[in-house]
Amino acid sequence: MKIDWKILHHKVEKLQQRIAKAIVERKFNKAKKLIWLLTNSLYAKALAIIKVVTNKGGKTAGVDGVTWNIKDDFEKILKSLKRRGYKTKPLRRIYIPKRNGKKRPLSIPTMKDRAMQALHSFGLQPVAETLGDLNSYGFRMYRSCQDAIKQIFVCLARKVSPQWILEADIKSCFDKIDHKWLNDNVLMDKVMLRKWLKAGYIENQKLFSTKEGTPQGGIISPTLMNITLDGMEKVIKYHFPTWKWQCVNFIRYADDFVITAKTPQILDKVKFVVKNFLKERGLTLSKEKTKIVHISNGFDFLSHNIRKYKGKLLIKPSKNAIKEAKYKLSKIVQSNLGAKSDIMIAKLNNFLRGWGNYHRHNVAQEIFSSIDYYLWRLLGRWCKRRHQNKSWKWIREKYFTASGENCTFSALTTDKKKGKLLIHKLRRLAYVPIIRHTKIRSDANPFDKADKEYLEKFKEKKKKKFAKSQQKQKILTNFADIEKQLLKLWKLQPATPR
Repeated sequence: MKIDWKILHHKVEKLQQRIAKAIVERKFNKAKKLIWLLTNSLYAKALAIIKVVTNKGGKTAGVDGVTWNIKDDFEKILKSLKRRGYKTKPLRRIYIPKRNGKKRPLSIPTMKDRAMQALHSFGLQPVAETLGDLNSYGFRMYRSCQDAIKQIFVCLARKVSPQWILEADIKSCFDKIDHKWLNDNVLMDKVMLRKWLKAGYIENQKLFSTKEGTPQGGIISPTLMNITLDGMEKVIKYHFPTWKWQCVNFIRYADDFVITAKTPQILDKVKFVVKNFLKERGLTLSKEKTKIVHISNGFDFLSHNIRKYKGKLLIKPSKNAIKEAKYKLSKIVQSNLGAKSDIMIAKLNNFLRGWGNYHRHNVAQEIFSSIDYYLWRLLGRWCKRRHQNKSWKWIREKYFTASGENCTFSALTTDKKKGKLLIHKLRRLAYVPIIRHTKIRSDANPFDKADKEYLEKFKEKKKKKFAKSQQKQKILTNFADIEKQLLKLWKLQPATPR
């Protein structure tokens, strides 16, 4: 059976646009009817199945131990996604270690429950995007951490910008949301929502009930969390309007948010308003992570440190982010002590690529170079451990000159099929160019026809920017090759790893 996925996406998107339009016009009954149509359409069901199977956890089973093979059973799975007779199964509970030593509970639904959640999330997303806060950037289409950081820069960079910041975090946000509030305020099938909220979880072969919160690990949970917290910005702007020159700005990413103001006294009042807003939803602020700071002392947000140095705002990778990066690099090297060098290079490059791309929009060049040096020392010890009886000159020629560079760790392998010689080079963070991030327009809605052209152009610009940065990176690496060749000609040997 051949399926035209473009037609499926188009049909689902068309219904989502109609839902968003009904929400804008405040025709909530019409929106409910359209959501019912969407959740019962074959197009949406097919896309929900693909979303679940192609996801990172697509091969992770729930309590029933079942995973899907869509090549053989696609039609059977499609027919099974029905509201009538549907019963949720308990979630499989596992724990993920956090940075502070604590553990985060993660609940894994069965494949069928995940597909049903994905199906209903298609109808809920237009509602969440249309009614969402302008400066909310977590778990939303076309928005990212970099947009939130850029908005903070816009709010704090000028001389007349506010100097005081309320750095806040909600305590166990996913696990404490009030079920009654969700049932009364979320525009979706209440029967389905109740089933997911009351599904319970299995831990150590025992069944536990869920009296509050949304399961962290469910596909629909991030959207429900966003709907719960949406409206906070409007409440703050109502109590602290911009014309009063209090400079109250609000930026949120998931359950972490930042509020700026001219004085700490204003922030104390804002904190009281926020507490009342969260209390209605069964939530509270974390005492450990919620604090009021001055911009000259700086604060950490989304693994970035934001601080003013002599009146100039600089955004750098945070100290915890740098420590964690170094720890992960050392972990990769230690776990590959007996592995081939090309395998280790591939693993290191995966991490360096992701970390470099995340931090390349801010002041990170010096930190990139320091991490390169740290990794260079690690690899020097790795080489010496493998070849204890060899000199540094021999090690340098074997591992650091395979690509024609004296200071770049590399490996030579042969392609068995083509019989060609392959060079595997370690990425250098120092060659990652710093490119300023272009923020998405705050009021852009992916389900509004008027914003569709803008978002398509925005996506294309991002791709072109990324392609340019990749070209720039290649030029820098080529320049480094030429520099090393000149050093060889002049018989100037760079320092060897110790």
